[in-house]
Amino acid sequence: MMADFIAWVMVLAIAAYACGGGTDYGAGFWDLMAGGAERGKRPRWLVDHAMAPVWEVNNVWLIFVFIVMWTGFPTMFQAVFEAMWLPLALAAVGLVLRGAGFALRKPSRRLAQRRIYGAAFAISSLLTPFFLGAVLGGIAAGQVAVGTPASADAWSNPTSVLTGLLTIAATAFLGAVFLCADARRFGTEDLVGYFRLRALLAFAAIVVLALVALPVTHDDARHVWEGLTGGLGLLMIVLAAVCGLATVLLLVRGSYGWTRYTSVASVALTVGAWGFAQRPYLLPTSLTVAEAAGAPHTLRWLAIVTGIAIVLVGPALVLLYRLDTQGELEPLTDADTLAARAPGDHL
Repeated sequence: MMADFIAWVMVLAIAAYACGGGTDYGAGFWDLMAGGAERGKRPRWLVDHAMAPVWEVNNVWLIFVFIVMWTGFPTMFQAVFEAMWLPLALAAVGLVLRGAGFALRKPSRRLAQRRIYGAAFAISSLLTPFFLGAVLGGIAAGQVAVGTPASADAWSNPTSVLTGLLTIAATAFLGAVFLCADARRFGTEDLVGYFRLRALLAFAAIVVLALVALPVTHDDARHVWEGLTGGLGLLMIVLAAVCGLATVLLLVRGSYGWTRYTSVASVALTVGAWGFAQRPYLLPTSLTVAEAAGAPHTLRWLAIVTGIAIVLVGPALVLLYRLDTQGELEPLTDADTLAARAPGDHL
C-alpha cells in the first residue's frame, strides 16, 4: 500500500514537471522558431519577461522525481539509468546549457554573444524534452528491465521517438498558451494573435502525432496501449482531450482567462493516464511496484518527508505561480514598454 502511494507521488511529480517545466521548454521552442534578430525581437522579449520570475523553480519537480525514484524504488532507478544513461546525460547537458544560455544572453552586450547564448537556450529547449520523452517512451515500450544493457534501441524505438515528439508538441502547446495570456497581460495585442496561432498549430501537431502513435503503441507497447484504451486510463485520456479542445475553443473565441488551467489539465491528465496504464508495473512488463519498492521503513520516512515538503514548500510555490501569472513579480519599466512597441507605434 505504501509503495503504491509513493509511486503515485512520483507520477504527480512528473505531471507537475511536465506542466511547469513543459511551459518553459515551450517558451524556448518558440524562441527558437521566432526567426532572425529583428523579426524575433518582440516574441523573444515576451519570452524573457514571461520566464524570468519562475524558470529556475520548475526544475525542483525534476529533482523531486529523481529523489523519489532513487529512494523509493532503487531497483527501477538503477535499471533506468543503466539502460538510458545516454539520453539522460544528453538531457542533463541540455538543462545546463539551457539555463546558462537564458541567464547570460540578456546581460551580454555583444550581438554575437547574445546569439550564441540564445541559440544554446533555444536548441536545448527542443532537445531536452525530446530526450526526456524518449526515456519515458522506452520505459512504456518495455525496453528497460533489470540488467538491460545500454543500447540505442532502448530509446530510439518507434514509441520512444513518437513520445519524444509528442513531448515537444505538448510543451510547445503549453508555452504558446501561456505566452498568449502573458502578451495580453503586458498589453502587446499583436503578440496575442501571434502566439494564439502557434498554440493552435501545436495542438494540431499533438492530434496528428497521437493518431500516428495509436498503431505504433499497439504493436510496440501493448501493455500500455491496453491500459490507455480501457478503464481509468481511457477515462483520463478522454478528459485530457476535452480539456485540450476546451483550450482551443477558448483561444478561438479570444477568452484567455481559463486557457492556462485547461491546457495544464490536459497535460496533467495525460500523465495520469500513463500512470494508470502502466499499473501494476513500473517497468512494463518486468518489474512491478511491489518488486521495485525499497525497504518499508524507507518508504515510511519518504512519505513523511514528502508530507513535510508539501506543507513547507507547497504554499510558497502556489504563491509564486499565482504572483507570476498576475504579473506582480516583475513590473514593466518605461524602457520595457518602449522596447515592446511595434515599429511605427506612437506614444
